[in-house]
Amino acid sequence: MASTPRPQSRPTSGAEQIKATSVTSRARQVRPAAEGWDQARTPEGRPLLQFKQPRVTQPPKHWADMTQDERVAKVKELGLPAFRAKQLNTHYFTHYTSDPADMTDLPKERREELVAELFPPLLTEVKRLETDNGDTIKFLWRLFDGALVESVLMRYPGRITLCVSSQCGCGMNCPFCATGQAGLTRNMSTAEIVDQVVAANRAIARGELRGSKRAEGDPAERVTNIVFMGMGEPLANYKRVMAALRTYVEPQPNGLGMSARNITVSTVGLVPAIRKLAEEDLPVTFALSLHAPDDELRDDLIPVNDRWKVDEALDAAYEYYEKTGRRVSIEYALIKDMNDHGWRADLLARKLNARGRGWVHVNPIPLNPTPGSIWTASEKDVTAEFIDRLESAGIPATLRDTRGEEIDGACGQLAATE
Repeated sequence: MASTPRPQSRPTSGAEQIKATSVTSRARQVRPAAEGWDQARTPEGRPLLQFKQPRVTQPPKHWADMTQDERVAKVKELGLPAFRAKQLNTHYFTHYTSDPADMTDLPKERREELVAELFPPLLTEVKRLETDNGDTIKFLWRLFDGALVESVLMRYPGRITLCVSSQCGCGMNCPFCATGQAGLTRNMSTAEIVDQVVAANRAIARGELRGSKRAEGDPAERVTNIVFMGMGEPLANYKRVMAALRTYVEPQPNGLGMSARNITVSTVGLVPAIRKLAEEDLPVTFALSLHAPDDELRDDLIPVNDRWKVDEALDAAYEYYEKTGRRVSIEYALIKDMNDHGWRADLLARKLNARGRGWVHVNPIPLNPTPGSIWTASEKDVTAEFIDRLESAGIPATLRDTRGEEIDGACGQLAATE
């Protein structure tokens, strides 16, 4: 059966945009602007984008930076038989330890040397903040060069999610995001990205993440879901993020044995990298941080929109769905009087439906409110109407359950300061 051609998107007229009966159709339009800091800008006055890291030193090579073949070759180089690689894998990826005192199956006289050579320290915990009920922990890590990054561990019914960072800082320069205020320091290494999960699993095994108790006989708890929604733009550190993803899903003991379907990679819309991700044969969940369906607003809200427009990003997201069969998530932070107008919900629904049905899900995200700021959460009735308009147009939408607001660990709050 011949496929039905996709309707071409077209500009939305002012008459279509303004609905006098709508709660959210008020004329007020707040424009994005950085508050309390100055965005780095190009000579032409546009927000400066950093796609490549400055020339900096990466951390020493770690066991998690290596492929399995490289690990076997390394232990042989150190004068040990090949089977020692499996033992080291088991310690790190299954028992979540690189402490030589725990490696009792290795030659006693070699343990300290092996750990020093193969497991250089990557993350040093500077501090942690916990919610009152203990089901969310924000970790502040110092890296080998003094750079600071954060990750957030969250318990939900039936799953444990870790929000990981992929860069020290971020070069995407979005005016509402705390992470991007200092720009990009450097890309994180593959092992630094992996070690966040290992460290989180170690904390869980020690009982440091409070919440539901494991029944006797149940498998040991560990991180089940990962979201690349911490510090940095994951697709701007493409090679190392992909290597980390493959280590996440590699069966234990050679990797962490996670399900690719429980891993979400989020991007502000680096279109060539989205298309590359679709070819990786790695069925992760893909999330596009859209936040506005019209280029006029998104140019200022998400500066990378200068490079790849809304329709280009949506086309790439749809192609990801076509290639992988995995439903795409659209992330949409609802900001009072800025992007929460009813006509924008209608426009978003039209653009998504123009590309097909059943391929996408929208996650409206309540912005963390700041009294008196232009960056303030939408009112509840406005949020409800925005979601209702999407659902009435056949677009499934679920309001995000944000975690960690009280410890500055929610979306857009990760600033990595002591």
